[in-house]
Amino acid sequence: MLPADPLRSPMWENHAAWLFGTAPVRFDDMVTLLMPEVTENQHVFPITVDARAVPGVQRIVVLMDLNPLPLAIDHAPQGGRGYVALRVKLDQRTPVRAAALDGQGLWHVAGRWIDAAGGGCSAPPVSRVKGDWAQHLGEMRGGLWRESGAAPGDWRARVCVRHPMDTGFVDSIPAYNLETMTVTDARGTALGKMTINGSVSEDPAFTLILPGDARPPFAIHMADSNGRLFDGMLHPQEPAQ
Repeated sequence: MLPADPLRSPMWENHAAWLFGTAPVRFDDMVTLLMPEVTENQHVFPITVDARAVPGVQRIVVLMDLNPLPLAIDHAPQGGRGYVALRVKLDQRTPVRAAALDGQGLWHVAGRWIDAAGGGCSAPPVSRVKGDWAQHLGEMRGGLWRESGAAPGDWRARVCVRHPMDTGFVDSIPAYNLETMTVTDARGTALGKMTINGSVSEDPAFTLILPGDARPPFAIHMADSNGRLFDGMLHPQEPAQ
């Protein structure tokens, strides 16, 4: 039986049924959800999920209850840490949630209401308006840094990719989005696998924390809904002098 929703969302029971099934669910502070108090741009809303306190985290999902595309990502850390940052679209005022599945099959959930002006999913992306998206499709940039305060120090990996992330809710523009991203180290060790949906912002940017003993460079492999494949490599950045 689902616990009572502290946010009193009209869509909570429906979303929880298809997302969590019969697995137990708990609202608690083992998942930290960081995001702005105010939505300055409903097309690019930053969210950080820190679920490193969840034992044996298996999956992390980000959900916007009242979006037409409610699920943003479903991330399996695999050999990585329980941490992910991204940017999403918000179509209206909605609860934003992060949920992490622990090693015993329990979902830990955090969230809060966020006000948004609306239209984040139903306006064309900037690259469509400018008309330059095809020339830059799949271009990647990113960085890899050592986290401070730990030995040998985990890796913080950030990757950005050019993609329109069309939702299908704009007239004459069909849905077209990234669908998957995988991360592996130089030994082929899996460090994360993510399912991505159209409610992630245009030109997605993802930040992950990866174990310090993983061997760089890290390979990034992405695939989109038209079957196009995009690959990149993250090399360690030189420390600031």
